Amino acid sequence: MTFREDFVEADGFRIRYLEVGSGPMLIHLHGAGGLRLSRAYDLLAERYRVIAFEMPGFGNSPENTRSTTSPEMAATMAAAVSALGIETFNLWGTSLGAKIALWLAIQAPERVTALVLAAPAAIRPTDAKGPPSGSPEQMARLLYAHPDRMPPLTAPDPAVAAQTRRLVMQLAGPNRDAALEVRMRELETPALAVFGTHDRVIPPELGRCYKQLLPNGYLAFLYDTAHRLDAERPEAFVEIVGDFLARHDAFVIRRTESLILP
Repeated sequence: MTFREDFVEADGFRIRYLEVGSGPMLIHLHGAGGLRLSRAYDLLAERYRVIAFEMPGFGNSPENTRSTTSPEMAATMAAAVSALGIETFNLWGTSLGAKIALWLAIQAPERVTALVLAAPAAIRPTDAKGPPSGSPEQMARLLYAHPDRMPPLTAPDPAVAAQTRRLVMQLAGPNRDAALEVRMRELETPALAVFGTHDRVIPPELGRCYKQLLPNGYLAFLYDTAHRLDAERPEAFVEIVGDFLARHDAFVIRRTESLILP
């Protein structure tokens, strides 16, 4: 499918976004590596109107020194959605974007119909030092279970990478965010946390925390995928996410169980 690129003015920022498809609204917030499209977007666009934002400070956007916390970025992204005339929507966050998506849902629960947290980095190991870094080859080994099967990664401009890393460190906050976890217990929005079984960035065993904290939380694992699970196994990712978005409480995975999708 062909994505339409556009910009929206919100909260003092000029925010780039890509749009594709038609149907119920699905908003996506990317991870620390910025907006990276995968086949999962095309598949989801067969059922949904997908809008993928490039958050201020990422990609080719100017340096963002204003957004110092995830709640601040969440408020900015909620304003961007409003500026597009969208009131209610499904929300999908990836890695760092999942933490921002959680805060957005907490700040405006009446607007978020359902929440998908893909490889979420809202809860991280206590000894985590920050976002992964390294050469394109090293990053590929971290992000993919089978890097040899994926297109090669390219090295970002060093100045842009340093600028983005400063922003990511601010947005990431503590590895265990006590204030966020308290609010997660109050969030009634149906939420699905999806982890790759071979994720080397966010250990999949942390998925149990989301199931314990979120009142209407569901947990699923995708077999033979790592951190970029939507890129490695887009069909499997969309199968489980699409079922969740369509069914909510009738979702195939019960709260007492998890599923490893073969």
